[in-house]
Amino acid sequence: MGWERSRAAVPRFEFLDEAGSTNDELRAAATGEDAAAWPHGSVIVTDNQTRGRGRLGRTWLAPTGKTLAISLLLRPELPGGRVFPPDAFGWIPLMAGAAMTEAVRAAVDAAESVVAASDPEYDADDRSGGVSVELKWPNDVLVSDYKICGILSELVQGVADEPPAVVVGAGLNLTLDEHDLPTLTSTSLLLATGVRPDGDAVLADYLGRFLAMFDDFCLAGADAAVAGIDRRVTALCGTIGAEVRVELPGDRELLGLAERLDADGRLVVIDRENGEPWSVAAGDVTHLRY
Repeated sequence: MGWERSRAAVPRFEFLDEAGSTNDELRAAATGEDAAAWPHGSVIVTDNQTRGRGRLGRTWLAPTGKTLAISLLLRPELPGGRVFPPDAFGWIPLMAGAAMTEAVRAAVDAAESVVAASDPEYDADDRSGGVSVELKWPNDVLVSDYKICGILSELVQGVADEPPAVVVGAGLNLTLDEHDLPTLTSTSLLLATGVRPDGDAVLADYLGRFLAMFDDFCLAGADAAVAGIDRRVTALCGTIGAEVRVELPGDRELLGLAERLDADGRLVVIDRENGEPWSVAAGDVTHLRY
């Protein structure tokens, strides 16, 4: 695959036949002697990541050629050279998750069109077997409640006097079958739709959406409300309005209703015991079905 559409979406695109961690590769490139050659929007991708990691240091392996490990470099800067505010960094994984959710929805819709074209008995009005795609706060993408993508954002200290950069890593399950899945709560685009996805199309869609969203955010002074990012993320987020369990740092647990996002992208949960609101900046969230 030549990745033509993905290459056209970003200023620099590198596909590696194998990588331990694309986040590590991109961080090293963005801070090395050749850092100037890695501008905002640069991307490293592989379909064979051997030491992938997620939140809380979790690691995983995936069969070669069936998933994409994607790392995107952001060099945040506001108009006029103003410094990117520290509180705004919390919106970055949410924007990545929103962009991936929209890209996966588009891929699901494309697969549905393929099925419709090949099945004379296809009924477009019958949604009983429909596939739902939503964002689980802060940065997992679920297809019919099964995880198809996870995202990990990492701050990278700037070189010399440069401001910090951010490496945003995403792992997307493309063609895993039921024997390949890392957990019982995972899925892939192939399993969810029955159609082999176009990896280049999904990747280019994600990159384009994410960078456009981030640019709008910066142009709005990193104000999510002004940029409309808060409303866009909220509309995609299946966590909002759900009863949740949040595993907090220090082995603490919070049960309650996920009410909304606050101005910094934190999840506001109404404590089931006392009705008090908690703003959660980090924690493992489980959607409760009772």
